[in-house]
Order: sequence, then C-alpha cells, then structure tokens
Amino acid sequence: MSVQLHRTIQTFASSIIRKPKCSLLDKNKKLNELSKLGQTDEARKMFDKMPEKDEFTWTTMVAAYANGGRLVEARQVFEEVPIKSSITWSSLICGYCKHGFEIEGFELFWQMQSEGHMPSQFTLGSILRMCAIKGLLPRGEQIHGYAIKTCFDMNVFVLTGLIDMYAKSKRVLEAECIFQIMSHGKNHVTWTAMINSYSQNGDALRAIQCFSSMRAEGIEANQYTFPGVLSSCAALSDIGFGVQVHGCIVNGGFEANVFVQSSLIDMYSKCGDLDSAKKALELMEVNHAVSWNTMILGYVRHGFPEEALSLFKKMNASDMEVDEFTYPSVLNSLACMQDPKNGKCLHCLVVKTGYESYKLVSNALVDMYAKQGNLACAVSVFNSMVEKDVISWTSLVTGCAHNGFYEEALKLFYEMRMAEIKPDQIIIASVLSSCSELALLELGQQVHADFIKSGLGASLSVDNSLMTMYANCGCLEDAKKVFNSMQMHNVISWTALIVAYAQNGKGKESLRFYDEMIASGIEPDFITFIGLLFACSHTGLVDDGKKYFASMKKDYGIRPSPDHYACMIDLLGRAGKIQEAEKLVNEMDIEPDATVWKALLAACRVHGNTDLAEKASMALFQLEPQDAVPYVMLSNIYSAAGKWENAAKLRRKMNLKGLNKEPGYSWIEMNGVVHTFISEERSHSKSDEIYSKLDDAIALIKEAGYLPDINFSLHDINEEGRERSLSYHSEKLAIAFGLLYVPKGLPIRIYKNLRVCGDCHNAVKFVSRVFDRHIILRDSNCFHHFKEGICSCGDYW
Repeated sequence: MSVQLHRTIQTFASSIIRKPKCSLLDKNKKLNELSKLGQTDEARKMFDKMPEKDEFTWTTMVAAYANGGRLVEARQVFEEVPIKSSITWSSLICGYCKHGFEIEGFELFWQMQSEGHMPSQFTLGSILRMCAIKGLLPRGEQIHGYAIKTCFDMNVFVLTGLIDMYAKSKRVLEAECIFQIMSHGKNHVTWTAMINSYSQNGDALRAIQCFSSMRAEGIEANQYTFPGVLSSCAALSDIGFGVQVHGCIVNGGFEANVFVQSSLIDMYSKCGDLDSAKKALELMEVNHAVSWNTMILGYVRHGFPEEALSLFKKMNASDMEVDEFTYPSVLNSLACMQDPKNGKCLHCLVVKTGYESYKLVSNALVDMYAKQGNLACAVSVFNSMVEKDVISWTSLVTGCAHNGFYEEALKLFYEMRMAEIKPDQIIIASVLSSCSELALLELGQQVHADFIKSGLGASLSVDNSLMTMYANCGCLEDAKKVFNSMQMHNVISWTALIVAYAQNGKGKESLRFYDEMIASGIEPDFITFIGLLFACSHTGLVDDGKKYFASMKKDYGIRPSPDHYACMIDLLGRAGKIQEAEKLVNEMDIEPDATVWKALLAACRVHGNTDLAEKASMALFQLEPQDAVPYVMLSNIYSAAGKWENAAKLRRKMNLKGLNKEPGYSWIEMNGVVHTFISEERSHSKSDEIYSKLDDAIALIKEAGYLPDINFSLHDINEEGRERSLSYHSEKLAIAFGLLYVPKGLPIRIYKNLRVCGDCHNAVKFVSRVFDRHIILRDSNCFHHFKEGICSCGDYW
C-alpha cells in the first residue's frame, strides 16, 4: 500500500470518527441559543432527542430552567446530571439567587463545597447580587469572608459585587474601602458601582467627584453610570455639572437610552429648568412612559399642575402605555388644581385600565379626594383597598385634619395603631395638629412620647407641629423647649414661636424673637406679620404695629391681606383709635371682607360706638347674610348701651331668618375625658357638687373684694336676676369642676369657644388668689394665665 493511499484512508477514518463530535457541538450550540432566547420548552424537546450529552449539554439545560425561574425542573435535571462540575452547580445556584430564594441558594452554595467543588467568581457574584437586592448584609459579609479565604478578594468581578452589596446595605465606608484597595483593574462596572453607592446613600457630592475621577482615569461611562451621576446633580441642584454630563451622554451616543434620557429630564426638572427638561423629552426618538412620567412629575413638583394634566392628555391620546407611576402624579396635579370634575374622570380611567387595585394609585386617589374636601369618596376608596400601608392611612388622616375633621383624624389614627401600622413623620405632624386644634394636651403628650419611642428621625414638620400643639394648650415653656431642641429652624418655626408668645400674653417677647429671626437670616412671610400684629394688638403697642404693617410691603414686598388689615383695625380699636380704624377701612386698596368688618365691629363693642357698629353690621349682613355673629355682636352692643328695644328687634329678625347664635360653652380635659359645660345647664353627672362648689367659691371671692359686673349680663331683667345669670357662666362651672377634681399644684386648664366676658375674667383673677391656683383659660382670642390674682393679658384682651 502506498504512503499516499495510507494517508487517505487515515484521513477518511478520522473524519468518520470526528463526525459525531462535530454533530454534538452543533447541537449544543443550537441548545444554547434556544436557552438564551428563553425558548426553554423547545430547548427541552431538543435535549430529550439528543442521543449523546456532555457536560455542556446538561449545564445548558439546567441554566435554561434556572434562569427562567422554573427551579423545580432545573433541580430535577440537575439531579440527573451524571457528573456535576462547578459550572453545573453555579448554574443552579445562580437561578435560585436570581429569583430571590436565598435559603435554597445558600444551602446549595455550602453543599457544593462539601462535595468538593470550588465556587467560581460568577457563583460569588450571583450570591452577592442577591444579598444586595434583598438586604442580606450578614450573609453578604459571610461571602466576603469566604472570598478573602479563597483569594477571590482581588477578583474584579467579586469586588464589584461586594461594593454593590455594601452600598445597597447602606455601608458606604466598607464599599469605599474595597474600592480604594483595588490598586488596578477597576473597570467601568466597578466605577459605576461606587458612583451609585454614593448617589443612593445621599452623598451626591462624592458621587460627582467619583465620576470626575473616573473620567480622569480615562474610563468611559455607560448607560448604567449616567443615571446615578444625574440624580446627584439633581440632589445638589448643580445644573452646571449636569449640563457637562449631558455633553458626555451625547458624545458617548447614549442619548437614545430611555433610562438615561429619563434621568436627564429628572435632573433638569429638579433643578428648575423645565424648558430643558421638555426639550430633552421632545428630542427622544421613541416615546416611553418612564420619560413622560418624569416630565409630568417635574411639572407637579414645581407647581404647574395644568401643564402636567396637558402632558398626560397628550400621552393618553398618543396610545402610549400609561402605568401605575403615571396616575399618582396626575392625580396630585388635580388635587392641587381643586378640579373635582377631571378628578372623577381620571378615577373612571383608572378603573377602566385596571389600575384601581394598585396600592400606589389607590393611595393617590385617597389623597386627591381628601385634598379636594371630598372625604366621602376618599373613605370609599380607602375602604375598598385590600392592603393598606402607612401612606394610605396618612393620606386619609391628613385629609381629615386639613378639612377640619379633627376628631375623625384622631379616630383613624387610633384605628391605624390598632392595625399595627407604624406611623411616619407626616401622619404624626397631622395628628399633633388635630390635638392642637382640639386643645387635647394629654393626647398630644402621648403622641409626642410615641414619636420619641418610635426612633423616627428628627422632622421639621413634627417639631413645628409640636410647638404649635403645646402653645395652643397654653404650655409655653414646653413649646420653647421644643424650639430650643430643634437642629434647624425655618420661617414656620419662628412664626409658631412668635404667635405662641403673642397668644399667651407675652407680646414683647414675640417682637424680640422676630428680631432674632431676622438676625439669623430668615425672612418673614405673611403669616409672620399676622403674628406680629396680633402681638402688638394684645400688648397695646400701636407704634410698633404701624411700623411692622408698613415694613411688610416696603421691606419684603408682601401685600397686606384682609387678615393683616383686620389685625391693624383690632390694634387701633383696642387702643381707642376708632376714627383711625374707620379711616384705615375706607383707605384699603382691596375690598374689605367679613374679617375686616368683624374686627371693626368688635372695636365698636369695646368702646360702645353704636353708630359705627351699625355701619359695620350692615356691611356684614350683605357679605354673610347667613352668619349669626354680626347680629349677636350688634345686639350685645345695643344691650350694653341699654337699647333693649333695638336688641330685641334684632333678635326677632334673627329668628325670622332662622339664624341661631352659637351657644357659649367651656370644657376641661382630665384623664383623657373631656368635660363640657354650658351656662346654667345641669346635665353633668356631678352638677350638684359643681354648683355647690361654685356658690362657695363666689361667696369666698366676694369676701376678698369681688363685685359682679352686671353690665356683662345682657338680659333685660332685674339686677338680682342679672347677677345670678353671671354666676353660672360656662367658664365658672368649668373652674368649679377644676377646683374639685384637679389635684392642687397642677394648673387648671379651661377652654372656651367664645371670648371670656369681663366679669368672668375678673372673677377668675380672684379665684386664682383666694384658692392659690394657677388657672389657664383659653378663649377665642388668646390665653389667659391667672396666678396670684393677676392675668398674663394685663386686662388687655
């Protein structure tokens, strides 16, 4: 046989022998393609028909099931593998980790090693990624320890996974330490992990600095790097650097990426450049809900609800898919616009598109209806929710408080606590505001204690609400303690302090706090000036009041509102400057509203000016024909002037119109129970003891020099009857209850819905001296602190 023929036979034989191997290679390649395309069932059919299988075949089939989340089938195939390699183990472990089955994933990880197989960098990377996503810090630290022992602690893939795991676990220092010990081998993935570590944990400046260092090292960023940097620019409102990053995005060819583009829109909108944000949206090649949602949210944040609604309509008309993140922003814009009609239309669209069961959307619906004052619909949506979180409860509680339904807000808060939902700062602030409005000191103190125990971080809104609550309950020292403990103050904090001291008869201190506020660099707002003018009014500081009133527009560009004019008229009226008050009303550059005329009418009552009182009342009758207050005030002015016929005629007119005077009542809270009293009423279970105690108290204070002032008894009866009616005013009954049941040494806290009359004010001064009690009385005007026969208001209220 020739040599040439021998070689030919050898070549032919070799080709026959190798042919099956080539066939298996092709089939493995096809199997791998089906697996990567997610066509697992097709892959399984091919797998079952393969007469010969090698390690790659088995591993590919395990990986196909595992990556697709079909873990039971992946485990079944894995158990059938004749010879398991490290790659086969890793494929199964990666599947369990990818789908969040940490227990099974870790069991397989330890079992793999016990059977003599060494995990690869990809095994460790998968486990670290799961630890990062699920917040499994202790498990992640175990893997870190394993990586050090097995010399994987210098592997770039593993180190990047460790940085990401520590970052998502809010352990930035550990992430930073790992990043810094990497002397070489840092790639764009590593840098991106570190940038996102800073960005996600609130260190925007370090994120930007890290991005700059990355660029200086010559490492190019990608679509995963830019969102973290742009969010940091937004957090710092650093639009200059943001524009530079935008340039990098364009140069790198990433402007078409939807997530990068959405981050750009978010950055521009948060920095207040809505035009650039809109331009970025318009330049997008493909419309995507994420980008449009970001733009809508930007409009809402900056107070452009109409533009947000308009953009949503365009989005909906273009057949773009609206999702659960679109609706909340649009619903919020409708809440800001107070647009109930469109609100209900959007609710219908939510139901039609099947998003009513999404908690995020339902919460936004509750919030919208609550802010629009439609509590019936808000409660209806709330009750229909299968699962409620703290945001659901907060939306409804805050809505009730905002609309003046304070008792309902507190009841809901109680139900929330019974449902074991932990409150957040927003709901705590709303509940404290409700306690403040209802003057429920004991409950407010309990909520304060609950907030401290909760471990929630410091909150400016909670601190401001706490100050107001304590001030509205007459606890001025506690309000000041809260103010002093605050880490920072804003204009609301200072204003709350100014108003608190003004309401509690310390007007001069209010003015001093205003000077301190200005010195700290905080500018006043229109509410601050209401507090200042109130302080001047209740302290008789006419010149100071005029100065602050002029300063509003001159120094701060704040145009006086009817409330400011009402304060000025009250100030002038109390000081006896009735003509000047009338002149100010006539010279107002805006139309006087009911608040202004009521202030003038009150001034007439103090000084008995019936002519001007009639003029003010006539204006009020036209502005608020169904309000009984001006009728009652004018009737009382007539009665005080002895014009009984005019008073009777006016009351008959009230009856014909069906107007009812709000009854005066006082209340006192003790051991969580509110005890309410109405003049000369005996419905209280302890009324016999209360009336007996009050008779004894009046006898004692008469001995000390008290003389009933029957001018405050506005009834056309004999002198004895008028004195007797004075004796049983609601505040006197409440004080008698306090003398009986409030332990000596504790202040007696009384609240009244109307202004305390002059006779009661004088009587309480005597009671405080004769019984040696500190009595705090809050009426509709201010607080009166009675101690040793002296009132904090200086008899000027």
